[in-house]
Amino acid sequence: MTEKEHLIVGTAGHIDHGKSSLVKALTGIDPDTLPEEKERGLTIELGFVFMDVPEYEKQIVFIDVPGHEKFVRTMVAGASSIDVVLFIIAADEGISVQTREHFDILQLLRVKEGIIALTKSDLVDADQLEKLGGEVGAFVQGTFLEGAPVIPVSSLTGSGLAEIKAALMAAGRCVCRREDCGYFRLPVDRVFVMHGFGTVIAGTVLSGGIKTGDRIEILPERIETKVRGVQVHKEKRDASGLGKRTALNLHDVDKTLLRRGQCAVAPGLITPATRLDARLHLLNSTRSAGETSSTSPRRGTNGSTPRRSPASAVSRARRKRPSSSFSGKRRTNRGPRRRPPSPYGPD
Repeated sequence: MTEKEHLIVGTAGHIDHGKSSLVKALTGIDPDTLPEEKERGLTIELGFVFMDVPEYEKQIVFIDVPGHEKFVRTMVAGASSIDVVLFIIAADEGISVQTREHFDILQLLRVKEGIIALTKSDLVDADQLEKLGGEVGAFVQGTFLEGAPVIPVSSLTGSGLAEIKAALMAAGRCVCRREDCGYFRLPVDRVFVMHGFGTVIAGTVLSGGIKTGDRIEILPERIETKVRGVQVHKEKRDASGLGKRTALNLHDVDKTLLRRGQCAVAPGLITPATRLDARLHLLNSTRSAGETSSTSPRRGTNGSTPRRSPASAVSRARRKRPSSSFSGKRRTNRGPRRRPPSPYGPD
């Protein structure tokens, strides 16, 4: 039996708009696994859930991201490797602050496919849904989500779930196979200890392949280690490759040395550096806000801070500590939050 390709679907949207609830309604599995998440009713860490659809040619994997403004770095780490976005807007609240920021991030990461879910549709009437549909259409006009399906759905009643599944499968068929650069590269988005096995890292293989017994290097710290075991979809494998969600059991590496934002690569692939030459693409919202100060890069994400040339499309970032970057890969830079000027003048 041929193993299915993975279709990585990421959620995005404002806090408490029902991202995790929708994933649970679609799969029967709650992506929020931490006791604190369940106690607070708030997504804090990335959630990973596989959805088996026997008649579909791909294996759907959900990456559920937090919607709180304080966890944007975690959101970017999850969104940086997705194929399709499940963009979520609550029907009773509409387009909100993190709706806009998450959408900005998706555009900077060049996500190309997605669908829009109007969650909590059971809380509003048909007129409100129609009005919101018009607002959403205007919001995404001229972007990768223009013309994308806009589907009212309720995780409580189940209305719209079948339509969401069908739309995700259709979007997945439009996804082009990832370009394989030939060398192994896996950005780390999860680190944990498995009883009886030791330290495990997980992420999506963005190029190359990996098999049990291979040696790898964890960047930017340049930690060299050996792969003791490979898992895909919670099953032991001899090897894994391009586009697959993969867990690697590492030989003799302490968990405290590892974190989300690192990158597992073939040994000697690149040398971490403290300078990065890049081309900046400023969003219209950023330009209108007059952002010219230092920004924080997030791709992966380990959160070093560059200094950029104001009003320039070309930037040289100087980092406080060495970082691993790859030619042609995209990052997001988030400027400092500022209050809008008061119409009554300074305080």
